[in-house]
Amino acid sequence: MRTNTNTRRLTLNAILLAMGLVLHQITPPIFTIKPDTTLIMLFTLMVINRDSYKTCLVAGIVAGIFAGMTSAFPGGQIPNVIDKFLTTNIMFLVMTLSYRLPFVRNLGDKVKDLIVTGIMMVIGTFVSGTIFLTAAQIIVGLPGNFTMLFMSVVVPAVAINLVVGVLIYKIVNITVQKAVLNV
Repeated sequence: MRTNTNTRRLTLNAILLAMGLVLHQITPPIFTIKPDTTLIMLFTLMVINRDSYKTCLVAGIVAGIFAGMTSAFPGGQIPNVIDKFLTTNIMFLVMTLSYRLPFVRNLGDKVKDLIVTGIMMVIGTFVSGTIFLTAAQIIVGLPGNFTMLFMSVVVPAVAINLVVGVLIYKIVNITVQKAVLNV
């Protein structure tokens, strides 16, 4: 039975990462900002696999490669891989600590996961955007001022990723329950 559960979990992870890739490629900009669906799917996957650092780390590397493949930022391939790798490590710690917060710890599992997902989307998008811009600035240079890019791209992306990310998490969670995947 354990192998069956592992196969289901692996399949779900692969589907989520593939969906992130496809959505990242086809999603139009919202108010001139394109939501980073690979990041949204990565955080969703991390919440679902919160007990497995190894799974989250591998997913972060794969998400970085996928985001690099679909990056519209000139020279954004390597900064995307660096960003997702570092963001996954930082956000795994944030996620672990979030589940231990007093106001979260005593809630039901569904509410707890939803709150942690929101925390992940907000803090994770800030972390990811900062790491990406810093890596891009060092490796290929930025097409503008760091602060200007941060304020005009990362800050609006936080709001978009929060709304879209929580919605996607809820859809994935309902789908997993309905499909009786029980991962």
